[in-house]
Amino acid sequence: MYGPRLRRVARQHFGWPSLRPGQFKPMRAVLRRRDALVVLPTGAGKSAIYQIPAVLLPGPTIVVSPLLALQQDQIAALNERDDPKIRAVRVSSAETPNQQREAIREIREGRAEFLFITPEQLSNPERLAEVKALKPGLVAIDEAHCISAWGHDFRPDFLALGELIKGLGRPPVLALTATASPPVREDIIERLGLRKPEIHVSGLDRRNLFLEVAYCPDEDYRWRRLTALIDATQPPGIVYVATRRAAEELAEKLTEAGYNAQHYHGGMAAGPREQRHEDFTADKIDIMVATSAFGMGIDKPNIRWVAHVALPDSPDSYFQEIGRSGRDGEQAHALLLWRAEDEAIQRFFAGGSPDEQELRALAAALRKGPQTKTALKDKTGLGPRKLGQYLNLLEQANAAVPGSGTKMTVPNFAPLPAAAARKAIEIFERQQVVTRSRTDMMRAFAETTNCRTQALLAYFGEALRQRCGHCDNCARPTPRPSARSRADKRRKPLPFAVHSRVKHGEWGAGMVMGYEDNRMTVLFDEVGYKTLSVPVVIENELLTAHSA
Repeated sequence: MYGPRLRRVARQHFGWPSLRPGQFKPMRAVLRRRDALVVLPTGAGKSAIYQIPAVLLPGPTIVVSPLLALQQDQIAALNERDDPKIRAVRVSSAETPNQQREAIREIREGRAEFLFITPEQLSNPERLAEVKALKPGLVAIDEAHCISAWGHDFRPDFLALGELIKGLGRPPVLALTATASPPVREDIIERLGLRKPEIHVSGLDRRNLFLEVAYCPDEDYRWRRLTALIDATQPPGIVYVATRRAAEELAEKLTEAGYNAQHYHGGMAAGPREQRHEDFTADKIDIMVATSAFGMGIDKPNIRWVAHVALPDSPDSYFQEIGRSGRDGEQAHALLLWRAEDEAIQRFFAGGSPDEQELRALAAALRKGPQTKTALKDKTGLGPRKLGQYLNLLEQANAAVPGSGTKMTVPNFAPLPAAAARKAIEIFERQQVVTRSRTDMMRAFAETTNCRTQALLAYFGEALRQRCGHCDNCARPTPRPSARSRADKRRKPLPFAVHSRVKHGEWGAGMVMGYEDNRMTVLFDEVGYKTLSVPVVIENELLTAHSA
């Protein structure tokens, strides 16, 4: 029923001869007016999941994404076909008031289908009413992990999106992301207020991406392994480092060694940063040495390799960053060069607890009546990022909620400021336990001698039945198991099904994420990820089935 219509739209309006794996089911959910959360890797065609059904839906499609550069690339790709059925316009800080009015007019008069907009614009009550009057048929949230405190690119401005979508008349919502582990997925669903969403996760095994990890006893060895990769592989490539200083120093060292390299980090002025981005996109820079700030908005299909010269903070970050290579489907290489000292850097970045006095002052300011974030910033002296973090914690402590427009307020029966601050710190400390467990899982990935893709997908709650064949561990010859050992393996059932709920005597309730040989990964609600020996679990009855 839906397949022929979707394929016809793909051909006629977008010039795509077929749909990619993982696209059809979420498209069908959109046409059925269902909320959906879609996890597809970078380059797998997430944008098409809202673009193709939008042609068949009544009403325009509102697209919310965090970066203007990312929006601009998507708008240009839609408008180059000169088709009014898929024409896109934008309302953001980059447009003049006249341009913004003209964009709204084009949507209203049916001359455009897609309205790209930022959360800041929707936070304006007049703009929200204007967009609601357009009677949107769908709201698509791109890079949806940005709304989650667990996400790799948490954006405080995304926090009000759930309320803003209600203000639009609550059309169906499609949330899209390239990486979302189960805690992130749950957070997205809760914060956006998704109603019984269909969850579609597919394509996480990137078969054209070779995964390699090397432990480096010293920096000299790490340098030699990095330059060996560069010499053996076609450009362009990205080197991810942990700090801004490391980005500058390594780029300088590579340049002195004769490589065409530049650095990129969030501490650079906007102009030079944008120029570096443009130069890399235009193949004027072979090697970009960057912090995680060089991330979303990189729509470059021919990146041949990504190297990490420090242990990433979590598999979420790692998966997102290596996913930027090989988007053209050609072979690409992901190399992780790590040292034990890297973990200390990640622990440092995790930082200490929030200041209880600052939290109490913010909670007290909120009780004086609904206020904008700008007013709260002025009253408390908190910077934008810290204010966003504190508001997020106070929301979880039931001491803050989005009010009308851009204002924050307190809910009924909110705890008093002192109690709210204490509860917020308790929430933060529980989150830190889970955050540390994610770093532990990253180290476990680096140290595993088994299939790396199986280990990575187990973290995301997905199973890969056979070894991937495209990682360094799979490339190494392994002894062929005897017929008897294969038969033994077949006879042994898994103690608990993947995604089933279990309970541990000390760590409490959790969910089975996956199995890797004789080990199992469990995500516990209070203490995060743990890897357990299956024989030990069975012999000592460490886990019991647990209903949620």
